[in-house]
Amino acid sequence: MIADAYDAFLLDLDGVLYRGDRPVASAPGAVESLRSLGKRLAFVTNNSSRTPEAVVAHLASVGIDAAPGEVETSALTTAAILRDRSVHRAAVIGEEGLKRALSSVGIELVSADADPDAVVLGWDRHVTYDDLRDASLAVQRGAALYASNDDVSYPAPDGYTWPGAGAILAALEAASGVEAEVFGKPNPPILRAALDRAGGGRPLVVGDRLETDIDGAAAVGWDAALVLTGISTRAEAEAAAHPPTYVLEDLSGLLA
Repeated sequence: MIADAYDAFLLDLDGVLYRGDRPVASAPGAVESLRSLGKRLAFVTNNSSRTPEAVVAHLASVGIDAAPGEVETSALTTAAILRDRSVHRAAVIGEEGLKRALSSVGIELVSADADPDAVVLGWDRHVTYDDLRDASLAVQRGAALYASNDDVSYPAPDGYTWPGAGAILAALEAASGVEAEVFGKPNPPILRAALDRAGGGRPLVVGDRLETDIDGAAAVGWDAALVLTGISTRAEAEAAAHPPTYVLEDLSGLLA
């Protein structure tokens, strides 16, 4: 079976394990089976709004056991990189997960008119015009622009999609004339951090989106499995510039 060939499984969340507050039917059993085989797991999400503890609580609500140390969010990846770059003061458009991640590494959160070193953007369901205006002005005055991720859409539980961080970022980039540096999938930093959390070894990236999960795996030269329980379709996978190693109906296909 597919799982035999890999040591570590880097699992996307939305569209792979659940949609909204509803589990993907096969996911809890598949995760339990992978653990029973001694496989190491990391739960990887571009969603910067939740803390690792909140991710674990949400996974538990859909029948999946996880520990905070197994969770890598785009917020954690962003915070670690900005700490290493000696960013001290940041203005943030984002929710609790991103703000707490930055604060936890010693970055001071300030308003956009308080001379920040950087403007850091993530998914924010409460962003206002004033937020975008002030952030744009800070960037035009010289603050660096970073984004946890640039997913244009976010999978809603009813099969539709909502505006994601990338939709907000597009407005800020257009207004400021500056392109952000992005750390979430499909960019390598988040996947490398996730593999570290899983303890290394030969990884398989598992996701539901070609442009983030599968392209991200291709960027680092790793195998990838597309599950058809989320955004991308089999026809899209067959036509993709970077086709996945496997196309599976759901997560249980790893164990077939």
